[in-house]
Parts: sequence; C-alpha cells; structure tokens
Amino acid sequence: MTFRHERLPNGLEIVAEVTDDALSTSVGFFVKTGARDETDATWGVSHFLEHMVFKGTTELSADEINRRFDWMGASANAFTSEEDTVYHAAVLPAQQHEATALLAAMMRPALRAEDFATEKLVILEEIRMYDDQPPFGADERCRAAFFAEHPLGRSVLGTVESIESLPVEAMREYHVRRYAPGNIVLAATGAVDFTALVETARRHCGEWEPLPSSGRDTPRAGRGPTGDVRETIVRPAATLAYGVRMSAGPAGDDPERFAAKLLATVLGDDSGSRLYWALVDPGTAEQASCHHQDFRDAGLFATQLACEAGDAPALLDEVTGIYAEAARSGITAAELEQARNKLAGRVVLVGERPRRRLFSVGLEWARSGRYRSVADDLAIVEGLSLDDLHRVMGSWPLHGPAATVLAGPSAIPETSGAGDPQGAGGGEPV
Repeated sequence: MTFRHERLPNGLEIVAEVTDDALSTSVGFFVKTGARDETDATWGVSHFLEHMVFKGTTELSADEINRRFDWMGASANAFTSEEDTVYHAAVLPAQQHEATALLAAMMRPALRAEDFATEKLVILEEIRMYDDQPPFGADERCRAAFFAEHPLGRSVLGTVESIESLPVEAMREYHVRRYAPGNIVLAATGAVDFTALVETARRHCGEWEPLPSSGRDTPRAGRGPTGDVRETIVRPAATLAYGVRMSAGPAGDDPERFAAKLLATVLGDDSGSRLYWALVDPGTAEQASCHHQDFRDAGLFATQLACEAGDAPALLDEVTGIYAEAARSGITAAELEQARNKLAGRVVLVGERPRRRLFSVGLEWARSGRYRSVADDLAIVEGLSLDDLHRVMGSWPLHGPAATVLAGPSAIPETSGAGDPQGAGGGEPV
C-alpha cells in the first residue's frame, strides 16, 4: 500500500491509499461537520443537508444522480455523525473519474425550497420512526445526559421541533460555511490512479470558493457526569427493556484510546467476553455488550443491555459489578491474547476491503491530519499490554459515575435494591 497526499490551492485536501492489486476503487468526500457544529437554531441541519445533497444540483436532478450511479454499477451512500458527514461510492477502477466527478457535483447542491419542504417531511418521519423502535431513543437520551449541555449531546437527527422550525435559508448559510473546500477531504482507497484523482478534483472542485477556516469553536467536552444519572423511558409497545449506560473513556486525541478499545473487547464483545459469558450465554439477557467510542476531544464506554423488563435493574447492577471486579482483580493474560487476536483479525479484514479502508483513512485524516496503515494499526494492537489495560481501568473506571437510561414497557425501578455495585472495588488491580 502507498499513501499519497496533495492539497489544492483553495484548501481541499486529497488523500489516497493505493493498493496495486486491488480490484475496486472507493472514493468519498469527508466533510468536517456534524451535530456538534450546530446551534439550537440549526439542530439537525447536518443530517438534513446530507439528504438534500441527493436531491440534485442546478444541472442534475435527483433521478439523474441515481441513474448515473446505477450506470456505473456503484455502491453509493452517505452518513452523518456527531463530527463528520461522509459521501462515498465504491466502483470498478474504470469508473473512478465518473464517480469522483458526480460526488463533487453533489457537494454543491441546489437546495431548492420545494425540495427542502418535501424532504423535511421525510426527516420528521425518520425522527418519529427512530423514537418508536428499539431502543426507543435510549441511546440518544443517554448521550444527552452524559454530555449535558455540550453539543456532542445533540441528537444527529435533531428533534421534531428543531426540524419544523428550520428555514431553508439557515441550511444554505450552513452549507456555504461548513462545506468550504478547506473543511473537506477527498479520500480514495484501493485501485486508485492518484494523478487522475487529483486532476478530477482540480477540474470539478478547483473553483470552489475558499473561505477562512470555520474550525470548531465548541468547548472541549468534559468527562461526563460526576455522579450517577438515571432516566426511564416508557414505551407500552416494548416487549423487552433496553438499557444504555455511558461512562467516561479516553478521547480521540488520547493515546490510551487504543487500550480502551481492547479493554472493551475483553469486557463486552458480542462473543467470548465477560458480559457475554455472564449474561448472554446463560440466557439471562438478549444482549449485553460494551464498546469504546471516541470523539475529537471526548470519549466514553457505552454499555448496551436488552432483557426482560423486570430483570433490568438487577442486570445493570450485575454489569457494574463485573466492571468493578475487573478493576479489582485485573485482566488475565489469556483474555488479553484473545481480545488482541480479535482486533488484529478485524484490522486485517478491514484492510483487505477498499470500501472499509476508505472510512479508516478518510476519517483519520479529517480528524487528525494523520495516516495510519494497516501495518501501523496491527503494531498498535500487538504492542498493547496488561499494564495498558489496567492503567485505563484505573484512569477511566467503567463502574464509576455514569449516565444510564432504561426504556421499557412500563416504569422501571431505578435500582434493584441489591446495594451499590461500586463498593465491589476500584482503582488499579493488584
């Protein structure tokens, strides 16, 4: 694999991981904008704008965009998160220019008022559907409780009220400011002709007007709640209870984030982890998992639980007890090796697929301006030790203060009455 990088005079960055023996090409525009960049008045605009990009330009209708992707045989899509909006396509190498040119055209959408009004109804329906299906908004409510007033606590979709009150003029202003060339990365992976990619970018993006960097003026996120916060969502149609628990973890700019991900694999992977053997394998819970998520300046451990409603409080106490026991007694060498094998296998499998590597390369460059090869990622995973995992548990105790939201068919007690699970231990293992 060979990494290439170039910057156009207007600020657009172009990066590529070129794999000579790849059989496909993946290309995408990574826009450094998401829910954390919105205000109360524009809440939900990033995701709404993602929809509008597919509604067409002044020269291309939505149908024409779809027909062109179909003609290429492309697999194209987009997503919006708290920090990024990404538009991507996977094609045969012969279609690299066409796919890149079409995505570039889409980056300058028409944003017609009539399309805006129609798509607003689609967004509102999406919000309502999301709220009516498992876990019934528990994850977003938990994130809001964890981050409190910080913009990272905003729902990516927005709310019914924020979308209904959003004017098209606000979206147009947001697009001009956040989709400036200096705020976008064009990334490609697989069988990439980098010289041709840069030429396509010059032809179709070179005239984009540069603007002063809008940056991210939101304050650095904190470490979450200082004490336990619990909320309950009642959904009579639910058949199970769904619990989401979030505690502080290393941020995206913290070197310990890699150990945090390995630790989450040991404790809460969907197979062979401590939560799996304690809760899922015996049939006590339908789901019990943990993962580490990092943002530019914040991080968290997210635990997800699905079980019978009456069992939820006791099982959440059991989860925190498992975390406390791990902090007290430590992780075993066998657990470390198994988790390391899992992560190394995933790194390699992702590395063999240009479409998956696109997100690793593009998001890492958009967020940090750095490139990590598959070999770099493997070296990081293989270099992690028990001391690294124990240090993370000491600095970021998973059984410590957390935000927890339970959603179920009826009001769920906040506790099982089994006592404080944090009393089981804490700090560095002995």
